[in-house]
Amino acid sequence: MRFRTAAGLAGFLVLAALLSAGRAMASAEVHRLSLVLSGSPTQLKGGDINDAIDTYNRVALAPIGNEPLKHIQFTWAYDVELRYFVRPSFAVAAGVSQIRGQQRKQFLPAIGSSWDIAAEVISAPVHVGAAYYLQPYNQGDFQARMFFGAGLMQYTYARATFGQTFTGAGIPPAATFHYGLTQDGPGYYLEGGGHMFFASHWSVLIAGTYRSGKISAAQYDELTVSGTPVPLPPGSSVPGYNSKGQPFTIDMGGAGVRFAAAYGF
Repeated sequence: MRFRTAAGLAGFLVLAALLSAGRAMASAEVHRLSLVLSGSPTQLKGGDINDAIDTYNRVALAPIGNEPLKHIQFTWAYDVELRYFVRPSFAVAAGVSQIRGQQRKQFLPAIGSSWDIAAEVISAPVHVGAAYYLQPYNQGDFQARMFFGAGLMQYTYARATFGQTFTGAGIPPAATFHYGLTQDGPGYYLEGGGHMFFASHWSVLIAGTYRSGKISAAQYDELTVSGTPVPLPPGSSVPGYNSKGQPFTIDMGGAGVRFAAAYGF
């Protein structure tokens, strides 16, 4: 279903640009500076949040026969980027994204009570990079160019959270907990695809992408037990660990498909 949505988005972008180009009745416009807006259905590796989900499923859900919470594996990434052509065959780019993946589940153990479980990873990575464009294909007021790009990423505000909440009569408050771990870290991206220009300020990019985003040594920034926040030492780090006793890792990496509309200035 998600990939049908992605295919529909790609078709909409191309159709909108073609209609705009048809009205212009001129040659394809290639602007040196463009604002690029992207949406990408993408794999999301998750990291140790999926280890926490496995542990929770084994300890809390499997013994009573409840359906397990699924891994965080897929999401949409959204991106805003400025792309500037230094030369006709070479462009530099800089932008910021949001990547957020989550899994939720609710059980209704009794009338008037609920058991809510939620796991999430989120980050706002900043990237800088460059793209090399191959020779264009021209047909009337249409131009298409293959490109290959790469760059560096800094994953800011990377955070993993997990918790459960019980509500309803007769539910002990000790059943509620929530924790969050955070850390920043570096990564990189690779991309390759096509950039289509029309007789319009608008152009369309479709590309395959890969992100590396393994952020290690995440630290607690929130811990709530029995509905009461546990004070964390001010100014000091409280490291988190996975079920194997290793430093907690948040992995925002994965492969995806980028669908983008670019407005040239």
